[in-house]
Amino acid sequence: MATTGPLLIRHEGHTPRERSTCGWRDRLISREDEGLSPAAWAHAVDIDGAKLHYHRRSTELYYVLDGEGVVLLDGVEQPVTKGSMLHIPPSVVHGARGKMRVLVIGIPDIADDDYFEVGEVAL
Repeated sequence: MATTGPLLIRHEGHTPRERSTCGWRDRLISREDEGLSPAAWAHAVDIDGAKLHYHRRSTELYYVLDGEGVVLLDGVEQPVTKGSMLHIPPSVVHGARGKMRVLVIGIPDIADDDYFEVGEVAL
């Protein structure tokens, strides 16, 4: 059986752990993989409070790996625990409270110019 594109296998700890707007993240598939044209990016994020923000082009999927908290979606609090899955379409204002580890998948890659904090004027 032939593959249709480059394979990408990454293990947690093989890329830099970095501070993000939502907490600390391990980039599993991200900017450094652009040359492989991944269909999405994936980060494991230790959320310790995520600022309210939105994306114009990107959809996010959140899968709670551990912990619990609240994800705010357009002002509505959604309680989440281990095993919760959220689909966050473009333009939905979202943020989070609580301590949780979340697999965050962005489709397509959430570029720096597609992150808008609430109240920020986009040009």
